[in-house]
Amino acid sequence: MILNHLMGLYTHPKQEWQAIERNHEKTGSSLSHILLISLIPAICAYIANTQIGWNPGAGEPLFLTQESALFMSVGMYFGLIAGVFGLAYLVYWMAKTFDAEPNYTQALELAVYTATPLFMVGFSALYPELWFIMLVGLLGLSYSVYLLYTGVPILMRIPEEKGFIYASSVVTCGLVLLVALMGASVILWSYGLGPAIQ
Repeated sequence: MILNHLMGLYTHPKQEWQAIERNHEKTGSSLSHILLISLIPAICAYIANTQIGWNPGAGEPLFLTQESALFMSVGMYFGLIAGVFGLAYLVYWMAKTFDAEPNYTQALELAVYTATPLFMVGFSALYPELWFIMLVGLLGLSYSVYLLYTGVPILMRIPEEKGFIYASSVVTCGLVLLVALMGASVILWSYGLGPAIQ
């Protein structure tokens, strides 16, 4: 059911947010959506790392061993899911500051739908050129932020002025969460859990 909203969020986001607000899905629907959509970057990264190879800009493409690529893809999958749940908790936790009273399901819906364009960027890994992935990633990030700014006032039922500040706070916390995940990756790599190149 939750996948039905995807096209609407890309073609007419404000109206689709209003439809989501009128017909809240169950938590299980949001969970199934995030479990499914998180597979896109994980599977595409595995294929790119083992079958296509990454082009660093000079020389031959680099390939990871299948074991290393699988380990990294599984880690990415669970890291993305944890990131969405972390973002949903932040949305829920900050709500009272902005006179909003969402339930956790509403916060999870907001996090899931705003993260979806970023996860769709995973398809770009099938053309593993750094410039291309950076460009598509920037577009995905921009649209995710746009969805957040348009969705917060509607789902949280607050005025647009407060919604702008609320969404800005969520973006800031999301960036801190992203840096924390990247830092954790670097720490794990330093303990020998980094990629193994063929």
